[in-house]
Amino acid sequence: MPNKRTKPSSGLTTNTWLLAFASLFADISTEMLYPILPVFLTQTLKSGGSVVGVIEGFAVAIQNIMQGFSGWISDKLQRRKPIALLGYALAALSKPLIGLSTAWQGVLAARSLDRLGTGTRSAPRDALIAASAGEKSRGAAFGLEGIGDNLGAFLGPLLTILLLASFATPIRTIFLIAFVPGVLALLMILLVKEGKTRVGAKTKLDIKIRRFPADYWKYLGITALFGVGNSSNSFLILQTQDIGASLELTILIYAFFNLVAALISYPSGSLSDRFGRKNILLIAFVIFVITYLGFAFSSNLLLIGILFIFYGLHQGIFRSVGKAFASDFFPPHLRASGIGWYSATVGLSGLVASIVAGQLWDLVNHEAVFVYGVVFSALGGIALLFFSPARKAKKMAH
Repeated sequence: MPNKRTKPSSGLTTNTWLLAFASLFADISTEMLYPILPVFLTQTLKSGGSVVGVIEGFAVAIQNIMQGFSGWISDKLQRRKPIALLGYALAALSKPLIGLSTAWQGVLAARSLDRLGTGTRSAPRDALIAASAGEKSRGAAFGLEGIGDNLGAFLGPLLTILLLASFATPIRTIFLIAFVPGVLALLMILLVKEGKTRVGAKTKLDIKIRRFPADYWKYLGITALFGVGNSSNSFLILQTQDIGASLELTILIYAFFNLVAALISYPSGSLSDRFGRKNILLIAFVIFVITYLGFAFSSNLLLIGILFIFYGLHQGIFRSVGKAFASDFFPPHLRASGIGWYSATVGLSGLVASIVAGQLWDLVNHEAVFVYGVVFSALGGIALLFFSPARKAKKMAH
């Protein structure tokens, strides 16, 4: 049930706003560190590029596996908030532990703890978002959370640039400072009021994947097909530096990419409420193809900056509308599982994409990474057009 304190003009609630601010602070904390973590590993700890790949690979795998299981646990217990709280706490704690590490193995452990927390919190948080607004405003609710998430990803790198350029802050200290917004995110979740889901005793004990509708499995398959071409943003950052951008300029471009994603998140989610998830999601797939084609064949820094704007549009649309679409297939008591396994599919397919992209980057050429992405994203778009339901599947009976 939506939170009772609903704003009539938008259909959004106090819970919706609190969850959006939680994502804002959590992503400020994370994205303060994302652009400098490879530098910390290679320059401060004197590790090689392969170590960076191993750490990110393990971290991503842990996050994505946990997203599915945390959703299942959340549905089985019919509790969202306590599991989300645990996830936010683990992620906040991990940030200073990275900065205190004296060897790459310590970074691996702390970074894995960070992604464990992120994976644990994601599905129950998204279920809280879905429950925070009515059905007609669900896309808008995910869009608002997307604003918080992507705006945090914009402000985090800017804060890092400020600390590096204006205050000459040591990199280790930045990891310690990132603990503060992580704690603020935790406080936002503490203020969320979780309602009770009315479910019969049988369904409480029978949350199994065989109960997921066939159209949902089609949607997961389409998501996976698209996802195996959608590699880590690190390759976009590396390509930008390869064509001559400085570290500060690269971080700045990355920050503005996240700002664009933040600005498009709410409008795209709201539009999907009116015109259907499939139509808006298809636009995100087309934008991705255009972006990767540009990265494959351009070495012009100005054009690369414009392509980052396009990629921000894709990111904001895909994140908000994709999750809203996944939540449409389920009644409230199964929604965390549905969103959790969707998120796990996005992440695990992205892990495959990043492993393949790494091999292409080292063994073929840099352009091959983006051509590979174009092929699979185009196939995913075709599959979405012809095999996905037009708006949403019928909800399962309670």
